[in-house]
Amino acid sequence: MRLSRFWALMEDEFGATYAHVLSDTLVLSAYQLTVDQALAAGVGPREVWDAVCDQQDVPAARRLGRDTPAAR
Repeated sequence: MRLSRFWALMEDEFGATYAHVLSDTLVLSAYQLTVDQALAAGVGPREVWDAVCDQQDVPAARRLGRDTPAAR
């Protein structure tokens, strides 16, 4: 997963403002680092996203992002 996709998922799930607050304050129990610290330490965006989803109880149906209608 690219970092841009990670941020798109975070903002879709938590809102554009709160996603960045959460990334600065949420300590991921899997890494004992905040989201921002884990990303800076080299943990992959997919692993960080999965940890956020697990810790914040994001339903499996929303972990891949919002469904968007196909373009015609």
